[in-house]
Amino acid sequence: MEKIMVIGVSAGAGKSTFARKLSDILQINVHHLDTMYWEPGWVEATFEDFKSRQQEVINQQEWIIEGNYRNTFEMRVEKADTIIYIEKPLTVCLYRVMKRWLTNIGKDRPDRAVGCNEKIDMAFIKFICSTYFQRKKKMRQQLEKLKSSKQVFIFKTNTEIDTFLRRLAN
Repeated sequence: MEKIMVIGVSAGAGKSTFARKLSDILQINVHHLDTMYWEPGWVEATFEDFKSRQQEVINQQEWIIEGNYRNTFEMRVEKADTIIYIEKPLTVCLYRVMKRWLTNIGKDRPDRAVGCNEKIDMAFIKFICSTYFQRKKKMRQQLEKLKSSKQVFIFKTNTEIDTFLRRLAN
């Protein structure tokens, strides 16, 4: 495991937290796609800048890249040797998104660009709810195909995640 993608079914699945823990254990830098995509003040980067920032990371000898962003999935998966997919229930994802918002109101987070304070709105909640089941189905199909050429881990529970991280740490 040297080039690792951490993806999830939705916002709130636990991708960022997992990626940071994995980074601590493996001593491999974690790169959050949200920091590559968003400019200060929640301004979207151009697609070319977003791709270029990822390419710089992908060209490194080892990396952990956390985030989904379907429009650049293929460029990451092509170079990745390991894909870790976290699939939590929709209710858990929504709860965590709300909890994260309440905990971080007005603050920057390490997995976001500076100047992108925590925010939430109905459009984001609607996006999570309306894409969850379709994403879950698509990701499962895609991961099944990738199992023949990549190391693929699928975690649905905190126990699975904790066991995996504990084994890596020992």
